[in-house]
Amino acid sequence: MTPTPAAGMPPERARLVCRLRELKDGTGLSLAALADRTTFSKSSWERYLNGKTLPPDQAVRELCRLAGEPEGRCLALWELAESEWSGRAATPPASTGTPRAPQPPRSPVAPRDERAGGRGRFMAVLASLCALAAGGLSVALVLLAGQSTEPRPAAPSPSVPAPRCRGSACEGGSPMLMKCGTDPRTLASHRTATGAHLELRYSAKCGAGWARMWSTRIGDRLELNAAGAGRPHSAEITDGLAAQSYVYTPMTAARSGTVLRACFRPVTGARGECFEARL
Repeated sequence: MTPTPAAGMPPERARLVCRLRELKDGTGLSLAALADRTTFSKSSWERYLNGKTLPPDQAVRELCRLAGEPEGRCLALWELAESEWSGRAATPPASTGTPRAPQPPRSPVAPRDERAGGRGRFMAVLASLCALAAGGLSVALVLLAGQSTEPRPAAPSPSVPAPRCRGSACEGGSPMLMKCGTDPRTLASHRTATGAHLELRYSAKCGAGWARMWSTRIGDRLELNAAGAGRPHSAEITDGLAAQSYVYTPMTAARSGTVLRACFRPVTGARGECFEARL
Protein backbone atom coordinates (compact mmCIF):
# COMPACT_ATOMS: atom_id res chain seq x y z
CA MET A 1 0.00 0.00 0.00
CA THR A 2 1.30 3.48 -0.90
CA PRO A 3 1.78 5.63 2.22
CA THR A 4 -0.53 8.56 2.90
CA PRO A 5 1.18 11.86 1.96
CA ALA A 6 1.97 14.34 4.71
CA ALA A 7 -0.53 17.19 4.89
CA GLY A 8 0.47 20.81 4.41
CA MET A 9 3.66 20.15 2.46
CA PRO A 10 4.96 22.89 0.11
CA PRO A 11 3.60 22.70 -3.45
CA GLU A 12 7.01 21.92 -4.96
CA ARG A 13 7.39 18.84 -2.76
CA ALA A 14 3.73 17.87 -3.21
CA ARG A 15 4.12 17.76 -7.00
CA LEU A 16 7.20 15.57 -6.74
CA VAL A 17 5.61 13.22 -4.18
CA CYS A 18 2.46 12.84 -6.25
CA ARG A 19 4.47 12.00 -9.37
CA LEU A 20 6.61 9.46 -7.50
CA ARG A 21 3.45 7.86 -6.10
CA GLU A 22 2.02 7.61 -9.63
CA LEU A 23 5.20 5.90 -10.84
CA LYS A 24 5.27 3.53 -7.87
CA ASP A 25 1.61 2.59 -8.37
CA GLY A 26 2.31 2.10 -12.07
CA THR A 27 4.97 -0.50 -11.31
CA GLY A 28 2.50 -2.53 -9.25
CA LEU A 29 5.25 -3.11 -6.65
CA SER A 30 4.81 -3.07 -2.90
CA LEU A 31 7.22 -1.06 -0.75
CA ALA A 32 9.09 -4.25 0.12
CA ALA A 33 9.39 -5.24 -3.54
CA LEU A 34 10.49 -1.72 -4.40
CA ALA A 35 13.25 -1.98 -1.79
CA ASP A 36 14.36 -5.34 -3.24
CA ARG A 37 14.77 -3.81 -6.70
CA THR A 38 16.53 -0.59 -5.68
CA THR A 39 19.38 0.51 -3.43
CA PHE A 40 16.97 2.10 -0.93
CA SER A 41 15.20 0.44 2.00
CA LYS A 42 11.47 -0.05 2.52
CA SER A 43 11.42 2.53 5.33
CA SER A 44 13.25 5.03 3.11
CA TRP A 45 10.69 4.61 0.34
CA GLU A 46 7.89 5.05 2.84
CA ARG A 47 9.36 8.40 3.92
CA TYR A 48 9.96 9.49 0.33
CA LEU A 49 6.42 8.64 -0.77
CA ASN A 50 4.67 10.38 2.11
CA GLY A 51 6.74 13.54 1.76
CA LYS A 52 8.47 13.36 5.13
CA THR A 53 11.93 13.17 3.55
CA LEU A 54 13.20 14.48 0.24
CA PRO A 55 14.54 11.52 -1.75
CA PRO A 56 18.02 11.71 -3.29
CA ASP A 57 18.06 12.18 -7.03
CA GLN A 58 19.35 8.61 -7.42
CA ALA A 59 16.15 7.26 -5.86
CA VAL A 60 14.14 9.27 -8.40
CA ARG A 61 16.24 7.83 -11.23
CA GLU A 62 15.82 4.25 -10.00
CA LEU A 63 12.05 4.59 -9.69
CA CYS A 64 11.83 6.07 -13.20
CA ARG A 65 13.88 3.13 -14.48
CA LEU A 66 11.54 0.59 -12.85
CA ALA A 67 8.47 2.40 -14.21
CA GLY A 68 9.97 2.68 -17.70
CA GLU A 69 9.59 6.46 -17.62
CA PRO A 70 12.03 9.12 -18.91
CA GLU A 71 13.87 10.86 -16.08
CA GLY A 72 13.58 14.44 -17.34
CA ARG A 73 10.29 15.55 -15.85
CA CYS A 74 10.82 13.92 -12.45
CA LEU A 75 14.32 15.35 -12.12
CA ALA A 76 12.99 18.80 -12.97
CA LEU A 77 10.39 18.42 -10.21
CA TRP A 78 13.11 17.13 -7.88
CA GLU A 79 15.23 20.24 -8.55
CA LEU A 80 12.35 22.48 -7.50
CA ALA A 81 11.61 20.44 -4.39
CA GLU A 82 15.30 20.31 -3.43
CA SER A 83 15.58 24.10 -3.82
CA GLU A 84 12.58 24.59 -1.53
CA TRP A 85 13.87 22.00 0.97
CA SER A 86 17.33 23.53 1.21
CA GLY A 87 16.05 27.10 1.33
CA ARG A 88 17.64 28.13 -1.96
CA ALA A 89 14.19 29.01 -3.33
CA ALA A 90 13.48 31.48 -0.51
CA THR A 91 13.12 35.14 -1.46
CA PRO A 92 16.19 37.10 -0.30
CA PRO A 93 15.55 39.90 2.23
CA ALA A 94 15.13 43.40 0.85
CA SER A 95 18.24 45.55 0.88
CA THR A 96 18.47 48.16 3.64
CA GLY A 97 20.77 50.34 1.58
CA THR A 98 23.74 49.73 3.91
CA PRO A 99 26.75 48.46 1.96
CA ARG A 100 28.04 45.07 3.02
CA ALA A 101 31.53 44.61 4.35
CA PRO A 102 33.84 42.66 2.02
CA GLN A 103 33.63 38.95 2.60
CA PRO A 104 36.76 36.81 2.97
CA PRO A 105 37.35 34.36 0.12
CA ARG A 106 35.77 30.96 0.62
CA SER A 107 37.73 27.76 0.63
CA PRO A 108 37.54 25.90 -2.69
CA VAL A 109 34.92 23.37 -1.60
CA ALA A 110 32.59 22.11 -4.29
CA PRO A 111 29.11 23.72 -4.02
CA ARG A 112 26.37 21.54 -2.68
CA ASP A 113 24.57 21.26 -6.01
CA GLU A 114 27.84 20.18 -7.64
CA ARG A 115 28.36 17.51 -5.00
CA ALA A 116 24.82 16.25 -5.66
CA GLY A 117 26.14 15.41 -9.10
CA GLY A 118 24.95 15.53 -12.66
CA ARG A 119 22.38 18.27 -12.35
CA GLY A 120 24.24 20.56 -14.74
CA ARG A 121 23.23 18.36 -17.62
CA PHE A 122 19.79 19.93 -17.23
CA MET A 123 21.12 23.36 -18.31
CA ALA A 124 18.42 23.40 -20.99
CA VAL A 125 15.55 25.70 -20.23
CA LEU A 126 13.66 23.54 -17.76
CA ALA A 127 10.47 25.47 -18.28
CA SER A 128 10.39 24.15 -21.85
CA LEU A 129 11.28 20.67 -20.64
CA CYS A 130 8.44 20.72 -18.16
CA ALA A 131 5.98 21.95 -20.80
CA LEU A 132 6.99 19.11 -23.13
CA ALA A 133 7.51 16.25 -20.71
CA ALA A 134 5.00 17.25 -18.05
CA GLY A 135 2.24 18.42 -20.35
CA GLY A 136 2.37 22.08 -19.43
CA LEU A 137 2.77 21.95 -15.64
CA SER A 138 2.62 25.55 -14.39
CA VAL A 139 5.74 25.84 -12.26
CA ALA A 140 8.54 28.38 -12.31
CA LEU A 141 11.74 26.53 -13.25
CA VAL A 142 15.23 27.97 -12.89
CA LEU A 143 18.45 27.44 -14.82
CA LEU A 144 20.92 25.44 -12.78
CA ALA A 145 24.61 25.28 -13.58
CA GLY A 146 27.53 23.17 -12.45
CA GLN A 147 28.95 19.81 -13.36
CA SER A 148 29.75 16.92 -11.06
CA THR A 149 33.24 16.82 -9.65
CA GLU A 150 33.01 13.05 -9.30
CA PRO A 151 32.17 10.64 -12.12
CA ARG A 152 28.78 8.96 -11.86
CA PRO A 153 28.27 5.50 -13.32
CA ALA A 154 25.95 5.55 -16.27
CA ALA A 155 22.38 4.61 -15.40
CA PRO A 156 21.00 1.63 -17.32
CA SER A 157 18.74 2.55 -20.20
CA PRO A 158 15.11 1.93 -19.22
CA SER A 159 13.18 -0.44 -21.42
CA VAL A 160 9.68 0.64 -22.36
CA PRO A 161 7.23 -1.75 -20.70
CA ALA A 162 4.78 -3.57 -22.93
CA PRO A 163 1.10 -2.59 -22.63
CA ARG A 164 -1.00 -4.85 -20.44
CA CYS A 165 -4.18 -4.53 -22.50
CA ARG A 166 -5.44 -3.82 -26.00
CA GLY A 167 -8.74 -2.45 -27.33
CA SER A 168 -11.80 -3.59 -25.41
CA ALA A 169 -9.60 -5.24 -22.77
CA CYS A 170 -8.52 -1.71 -21.73
CA GLU A 171 -12.10 -0.51 -21.16
CA GLY A 172 -12.36 1.03 -17.69
CA GLY A 173 -8.69 0.39 -16.90
CA SER A 174 -6.07 2.82 -15.61
CA PRO A 175 -3.76 4.14 -18.36
CA MET A 176 -0.87 4.10 -15.87
CA LEU A 177 -1.38 0.64 -14.40
CA MET A 178 -2.01 -0.83 -17.87
CA LYS A 179 1.22 0.80 -19.16
CA CYS A 180 -0.65 2.72 -21.86
CA GLY A 181 0.70 6.10 -20.75
CA THR A 182 4.33 5.56 -21.79
CA ASP A 183 4.05 7.02 -25.31
CA PRO A 184 0.60 8.57 -25.86
CA ARG A 185 -0.62 11.18 -28.33
CA THR A 186 -2.31 14.35 -27.12
CA LEU A 187 -5.40 14.68 -29.31
CA ALA A 188 -6.75 17.97 -27.93
CA SER A 189 -6.20 20.40 -25.06
CA HIS A 190 -8.53 22.79 -23.27
CA ARG A 191 -8.22 25.44 -20.53
CA THR A 192 -11.38 25.94 -18.49
CA ALA A 193 -12.82 29.17 -17.13
CA THR A 194 -11.72 28.06 -13.64
CA GLY A 195 -8.10 27.64 -14.78
CA ALA A 196 -8.04 23.83 -14.99
CA HIS A 197 -6.03 22.20 -17.78
CA LEU A 198 -7.56 19.29 -19.70
CA GLU A 199 -6.24 16.91 -22.35
CA LEU A 200 -7.57 14.06 -24.43
CA ARG A 201 -4.92 11.33 -24.80
CA TYR A 202 -4.65 8.23 -26.99
CA SER A 203 -2.34 5.22 -27.09
CA ALA A 204 -2.04 3.50 -30.45
CA LYS A 205 -0.33 0.51 -28.79
CA CYS A 206 -3.30 0.01 -26.48
CA GLY A 207 -6.02 1.14 -28.87
CA ALA A 208 -7.58 3.20 -26.10
CA GLY A 209 -8.05 6.82 -25.07
CA TRP A 210 -8.50 8.73 -21.83
CA ALA A 211 -8.62 12.26 -20.46
CA ARG A 212 -6.56 13.94 -17.78
CA MET A 213 -6.75 17.16 -15.76
CA TRP A 214 -4.52 19.26 -13.53
CA SER A 215 -4.52 22.68 -11.80
CA THR A 216 -7.92 21.72 -10.42
CA ARG A 217 -9.93 22.07 -7.20
CA ILE A 218 -11.22 19.48 -4.76
CA GLY A 219 -14.59 18.28 -6.06
CA ASP A 220 -13.91 18.97 -9.76
CA ARG A 221 -14.89 16.06 -12.04
CA LEU A 222 -13.87 15.03 -15.55
CA GLU A 223 -15.96 12.69 -17.71
CA LEU A 224 -14.92 10.81 -20.84
CA ASN A 225 -16.89 8.87 -23.38
CA ALA A 226 -16.60 7.66 -26.96
CA ALA A 227 -19.34 8.21 -29.50
CA GLY A 228 -21.72 5.28 -29.42
CA ALA A 229 -20.32 3.93 -26.15
CA GLY A 230 -22.27 3.41 -22.95
CA ARG A 231 -21.86 5.28 -19.68
CA PRO A 232 -18.96 7.74 -19.49
CA HIS A 233 -15.90 7.08 -17.40
CA SER A 234 -15.12 9.76 -14.82
CA ALA A 235 -12.48 10.91 -12.36
CA GLU A 236 -12.90 13.28 -9.42
CA ILE A 237 -10.47 15.39 -7.41
CA THR A 238 -10.70 14.06 -3.86
CA ASP A 239 -7.90 15.86 -2.00
CA GLY A 240 -5.42 18.70 -2.19
CA LEU A 241 -2.55 16.53 -3.41
CA ALA A 242 -4.61 15.29 -6.35
CA ALA A 243 -5.53 18.90 -7.19
CA GLN A 244 -1.84 19.68 -7.68
CA SER A 245 -1.11 16.74 -9.97
CA TYR A 246 -2.42 14.87 -12.97
CA VAL A 247 -5.63 12.90 -12.48
CA TYR A 248 -6.73 10.50 -15.21
CA THR A 249 -10.08 9.09 -16.23
CA PRO A 250 -10.32 5.35 -16.88
CA MET A 251 -9.73 4.36 -20.51
CA THR A 252 -12.20 3.66 -23.27
CA ALA A 253 -11.49 1.57 -26.37
CA ALA A 254 -10.95 3.69 -29.50
CA ARG A 255 -9.90 3.22 -33.11
CA SER A 256 -9.64 5.25 -36.30
CA GLY A 257 -12.73 7.43 -36.70
CA THR A 258 -13.73 7.28 -33.03
CA VAL A 259 -14.78 10.60 -31.50
CA LEU A 260 -13.61 11.04 -27.92
CA ARG A 261 -15.41 13.64 -25.83
CA ALA A 262 -14.39 15.00 -22.42
CA CYS A 263 -16.59 17.16 -20.16
CA PHE A 264 -15.36 19.08 -17.13
CA ARG A 265 -17.78 19.56 -14.21
CA PRO A 266 -16.41 22.21 -11.80
CA VAL A 267 -17.12 22.01 -8.08
CA THR A 268 -18.30 25.62 -8.19
CA GLY A 269 -21.49 24.50 -9.91
CA ALA A 270 -20.71 26.58 -12.98
CA ARG A 271 -21.71 25.29 -16.38
CA GLY A 272 -19.67 22.32 -17.57
CA GLU A 273 -17.22 22.64 -20.44
CA CYS A 274 -16.79 19.95 -23.12
CA PHE A 275 -14.35 19.40 -25.96
CA GLU A 276 -13.70 16.50 -28.32
CA ALA A 277 -11.33 15.01 -30.88
CA ARG A 278 -11.63 12.48 -33.69
CA LEU A 279 -9.01 9.77 -34.22
